[in-house]
Amino acid sequence: MGLLSLGTPLPWEQTREYAEHVRTEGIEQLIKMFKAAYARTGDGYLWGDEVEYTLVKFDHGRGLALLSIDKDSVLADLNEDGPLAQLSVDNDLNFHPEYGRFMLEATPLAPYNGDSLENYLYVERNMNSRRSVAQTAIADGTIKPLTITVYPLMGINTFTFPSAVANGEASQSLFLPDEIINRHARFPTLTANIRKRRGEKVAINVPLYKDTNTLSIDESIPKGRSLFKHDEEPELGAALPGHIYMDSMGFGMGCSCLQVTVQAPNLNRARYLYDSWANFAPLFLALTAAAPVFKGHLADQDVRWNVISGAVDDRTAYERDVKPLHSDGAFGGMTDEAKARAQKIPKSRYDGIDSFLGDIQNDFAKDGEAVFKYFSPELNDISPPINERTLQRLAQEPQFDPVLARHFAHLYVRDPIVIFEERIHQDNDDETDHFENIQSTNWQTLRFKPPTQQATPDNKSVPGWRVEFRTMEIQLTDFENAAFSIFIVLLGQAILATDSNWYIPISKIEDNMKRAHHRDAVLKDKFHFKADINSPTFDTVELSLDEIVNGCDSFIGLMALVKKHLESRFGITGDDLSPKGTHARIYYYLELISKRASGELPTAAKFIRRFLLDHKDYQHDSKITARMNYDLLNKLNSISELGEDVRQLLGDDIGNYLINNPKA
Repeated sequence: MGLLSLGTPLPWEQTREYAEHVRTEGIEQLIKMFKAAYARTGDGYLWGDEVEYTLVKFDHGRGLALLSIDKDSVLADLNEDGPLAQLSVDNDLNFHPEYGRFMLEATPLAPYNGDSLENYLYVERNMNSRRSVAQTAIADGTIKPLTITVYPLMGINTFTFPSAVANGEASQSLFLPDEIINRHARFPTLTANIRKRRGEKVAINVPLYKDTNTLSIDESIPKGRSLFKHDEEPELGAALPGHIYMDSMGFGMGCSCLQVTVQAPNLNRARYLYDSWANFAPLFLALTAAAPVFKGHLADQDVRWNVISGAVDDRTAYERDVKPLHSDGAFGGMTDEAKARAQKIPKSRYDGIDSFLGDIQNDFAKDGEAVFKYFSPELNDISPPINERTLQRLAQEPQFDPVLARHFAHLYVRDPIVIFEERIHQDNDDETDHFENIQSTNWQTLRFKPPTQQATPDNKSVPGWRVEFRTMEIQLTDFENAAFSIFIVLLGQAILATDSNWYIPISKIEDNMKRAHHRDAVLKDKFHFKADINSPTFDTVELSLDEIVNGCDSFIGLMALVKKHLESRFGITGDDLSPKGTHARIYYYLELISKRASGELPTAAKFIRRFLLDHKDYQHDSKITARMNYDLLNKLNSISELGEDVRQLLGDDIGNYLINNPKA
């Protein structure tokens, strides 16, 4: 989850003093990175995925399923010299820390080759190995590494093993103990610094699902606690009626997701892919919806995104353009210099992208203006705030046209949240930590990733220009996670091959993100979309996900585009892509996505919601009991292991195929 340096993280009171230093030096590092790799081209379509696991401890005797927070040592075992680390290497795996002690992140050790069909077929096998190796490292059969987006009882009663009390200094949460936070000093410091900069605790309010016995107040909020000054905030207006109230970074960064990063041939193609993929970020959030429950309550939405957005929202009351809960909190913990430059910032640092990069078609013209094929500046129609100093500095460099410069100038309205004492002074010719400090804590729907200074045109051993697709929710099975990863990567490859026009105004994409949060958005919502991708105009229509994925009168459909690409690029014909064909696995990947879009198969969110609403202990009050949680996670574990229950989620055709063919 971003830059993880070794050293001593500074508290906010010291971090804020170096904020401008980090910004200034970070931009110099960025300029050197661009100068080194600007002319680099001809890179292969390499890619990778990130899968995040939640460690759940099953106490079958007591009917409990708890978050396991004492097995985080497995990360060291999997990365330091020894048999488990060697097992990871032998299986082409890499394990990484995440925000929670109960979390593991895993990726392939080496990138996949997107130009090799065999590599696409290898993705699910690699995911199988990650789950298997993680289970071996845990060495406890009662603890399962589940790919669930959110643990349903996070913050309710005793929900961890071992048990812990919500009284920690870092989060000061009414619900979450600090013991859930990764032990690396960066994470509790990050948690505390977000709160200090903001001047208040974060306030996450998710609309509550209304049932016949649902109350309009969140009864889980403790009354009368006076351990910290911030304990009074719910009563001052932080908690909204009819909503699930959450107050700490862990509620968001404790969620799990599925992310994909691809390498484009060069800078210009990376910009075009970034812009084209922007349309699909909200759509694939809705299509992979898997989060209908937060803090023991059913929500009136199906996804995690706005929860994480609120969980890391360090904007002051002034920047959010709201009245502070405390009279001294308008500017939070900003320095006088920062206050003088303060501006309104409409979004959290975890949110949708705010501008396109532009599909530049050539080098810069003599007047310094870039020439675009489809992009037009009026498409960037939401006018995000920018850091003027950054914009002016980048304008001096020929590698940065105004559109690209404004992208980075917008990222640099944010302060660094954690600075390591040992990393304050760096060699900008070789190091990039200051740039990454800002870049990696702008958690947007897409991330444009420049190469390092070592990624010269002659040094292809260092990754090139990359784009990260960040919205998808983690799915219950390796089969599903492989299917969605492969589909979005193939779609990206098809986009680069066809060079079509996918542009719609950013404001329309912003509206699509709001719609993607709705309950059953797959079935009930329509999304702004550019149906005529051969037209130079930016006209949009509103289509359902079924129409976008499976096609309709006005649009051929993403499924047809990907199938055409499979035939033209890899020679896979219709006969090969069938239940009995040579590429049956790919056929079933596509079937999954097609049927999710049509509603024939439920999203994980709908499946979970239906299971809980039908549970014998449910009291029609939108609340989840410990027994309901245990039964649900048992069911989800069975599905993840491709037991008989997998048919309930994936249908008889796909379910029977997987039961008979569990390995890719």
